[in-house]
Amino acid sequence: MTLATDMTPTIAFIGVGNMARAIIEGLLATGYPADRLWVTARHVDKLSDLARRGLHATDDNDQAILAADIAVLAVKPQMMQALGEAHRDSVQQKRPLLISVAAGIGAEALERWFGGELAVVRCMPNTPSLVQTGAAGLYANARVSAEQKAQTEAILGAVGLAIWVEQEAQIDAVTAVSGSGPAYYFLMMEAMAKAGEQLGLDAETALKLTLQTALGAARMAAESELSPAELRARVTSPKGTTEQAILSFQSQGYEAMVLQAMQACRDRAEGLSEELCKE
Repeated sequence: MTLATDMTPTIAFIGVGNMARAIIEGLLATGYPADRLWVTARHVDKLSDLARRGLHATDDNDQAILAADIAVLAVKPQMMQALGEAHRDSVQQKRPLLISVAAGIGAEALERWFGGELAVVRCMPNTPSLVQTGAAGLYANARVSAEQKAQTEAILGAVGLAIWVEQEAQIDAVTAVSGSGPAYYFLMMEAMAKAGEQLGLDAETALKLTLQTALGAARMAAESELSPAELRARVTSPKGTTEQAILSFQSQGYEAMVLQAMQACRDRAEGLSEELCKE
């Protein structure tokens, strides 16, 4: 989807926070035509930079929805029901594919709030999408066509990896793995840099070494045919320095602690869905 044709879908972003802007930038970087993109915000002056680049910018959600083949719903979860009820008529008239990037809002609730009988995709992206290295889980309801799935993959693929799950409940597991996952690594980086200081390095050196090590390890794991477990084994010589660090981690129940943390994340995602979709 790099050249405009009559078949190139028009995409409306309803709400333009950081995630929506990341997706927009990714699409533009792939050559997606700016004049096929609509963006909305309560205060249109916040969209002046996008308007200058050829996007349609408006504070009228109905105008954008009626122009769109695909509507990316990028408002806060707490605002979604009100959005649906306010713009139900426009959505029912145009019947765009709805792609929601709001956490905790189920496909059934989205379809109901926007009037019913709609193609809905739930998307759980993550913050590395801001630097085009995101990871997104996708779930489609039964009304989403193969063509619409392909279009969704192209949109989210513009900012990283996009993977479909078969069951909607798996979106909560995606939240635990990749949605919230960047924070786990940031915490590890924070702890390593601080430990480096305590071992005698200056703060700048400790942080630079930590960040480059994280980047290198992720790149090796992503590009290698070996599993993370095999890569770890290759740098863990018997009775060596790395082995002592790994044994120390494991003596504290590292793997069990990670599992417990991710279960807590998933459980909160399930609870959030119950809270937001009860009406």
